[in-house]
Amino acid sequence: MHEMSIAQSILDIIFQESQNHKVSRVLSVSLKLGELSAVQSESLRFCFELLSKGTLAEGAKLDIERVQVTCQCQECGSKFTVQELVFTCPSCNSPKIDMLSGRELSVESFEGE
Repeated sequence: MHEMSIAQSILDIIFQESQNHKVSRVLSVSLKLGELSAVQSESLRFCFELLSKGTLAEGAKLDIERVQVTCQCQECGSKFTVQELVFTCPSCNSPKIDMLSGRELSVESFEGE
């Protein structure tokens, strides 16, 4: 379960930033999670809850914003949201595309006191 190591990395970031900003308790953590990141939200929540027990992040709410896969066609310039993992331009059917979003996995912010 790679969600466990991801949850630990999130906590490491939060602990470091909490120390930098003199935060004694973390209330919530906001994440961006791309649809192609291969991370299951519920598994990540479970691992985060498990690993945060007994820390300043215990009980913190994990807010996860799922980011859709969006691409831009190299041929016609059309921007589109990928549906059903079909990676061809819906306007011109070209397979030459650039992925703009959908692989994100980032801590956007956290709230503490």
